[in-house]
Amino acid sequence: MRMDIYRRAEHDGIFSYLAVPEGKPIPEEAINTDWQRETSALEVDEQAAGLPGYHIDQPLEQIRAKGYAITALKDMG
Repeated sequence: MRMDIYRRAEHDGIFSYLAVPEGKPIPEEAINTDWQRETSALEVDEQAAGLPGYHIDQPLEQIRAKGYAITALKDMG
């Protein structure tokens, strides 16, 4: 699956990331004017347990459940 990745500045140079299927808009419940495109059409293995560079756990499961995947709060330290 290919995904578009967005990022948002949090604090102290830390970013949170949001992934959506390539070409799909950010779902309404996740819309935030602070999201900026990080990368487009990132190829993600269907078996990937996570996207470590973006601190996103279980990206495909999250996308199936809610239409997007987002950085895990535990990784926002």
